[in-house]
Amino acid sequence: MVGKFITVEGGEGAGKSTNLDFIHQYLLQAGKKVVMTREPGGTPVGEKIRELLLDKQQASISDNAELLLMFAARAQHLEQVILPALQAGSWVLCDRFTDATYAYQGGGRGIDNARIATIENWVQGEIRPDLTVLLDLPIEEGLKRAGERSEPDRFEQEKHDFFHRVRQAYLDLAKTNPERYRIVDASTSLVDVQKQISHILETFCAGKE
Repeated sequence: MVGKFITVEGGEGAGKSTNLDFIHQYLLQAGKKVVMTREPGGTPVGEKIRELLLDKQQASISDNAELLLMFAARAQHLEQVILPALQAGSWVLCDRFTDATYAYQGGGRGIDNARIATIENWVQGEIRPDLTVLLDLPIEEGLKRAGERSEPDRFEQEKHDFFHRVRQAYLDLAKTNPERYRIVDASTSLVDVQKQISHILETFCAGKE
């Protein structure tokens, strides 16, 4: 495949939306054709699944059902958006991907990573991100920011220990996948965060990764 696959990960309040827009503009200015998308979502089917998963009235969704719904949305996303874009030579910029499943359903819910990996391999084959930017900040700060932004969704209503497990799962993923993970300290100012991101993208676009 000619295109590159970049994912942005992070917990609640990490600033993903703002910094995804920044990354998008950076890549466009670098002359890349970019498809920006998100998970769960990215397709009509995926967006319907997203609505269901984030609906705080759906407290009865079991952990296993949640996991399978995530991958159902992802399978549709890969077939309709991600793979065609990469095959056409576009760069795909995605707000979360399978690492979020390892973090939230694995770390947060406690589902065995081996079970997640089995479904990952079935749904994705060999498709993995070329670069993952992890926006990391302390849980308390992230939840404070998220609370100021909007009403909590189904995930944001979880207790603090859930988000501590999510954050640790992300950090563990970064440690075991250093070839594609780049950690950004998202607790600093937006200017500083975007300086960190610019350095990462400059190196990646130059083919030095």
